[in-house]
Amino acid sequence: MSDHDEGYTGPAVLTVDGRDVPVHAQLDARHEPHDGRLHWFGRIRVEDGQAEIPSGTVELRTETGRAETRIGEVDPWGRYRVTGVGAPPFRIEEPDLDD
Repeated sequence: MSDHDEGYTGPAVLTVDGRDVPVHAQLDARHEPHDGRLHWFGRIRVEDGQAEIPSGTVELRTETGRAETRIGEVDPWGRYRVTGVGAPPFRIEEPDLDD
């Protein structure tokens, strides 16, 4: 597991229709100046033996946070696109405003 300044890579859990689905997540975030909000995004891979994930909105959580996320398309490697706005489901470093 790796939790670093540039995002999060590691285990996570999706809650879909009341059931927990273990996944591997690779996530990142950035502040978008056009709307002044934090947008986060990435890909998740469902662990072996788990059912497909329906598109729509679900909860994604890691050891350091949780957030509502939208499930998008599946890439050629079987990873699902996830997106969210606001606080991400992983810890991010606060910007240094002392400049």
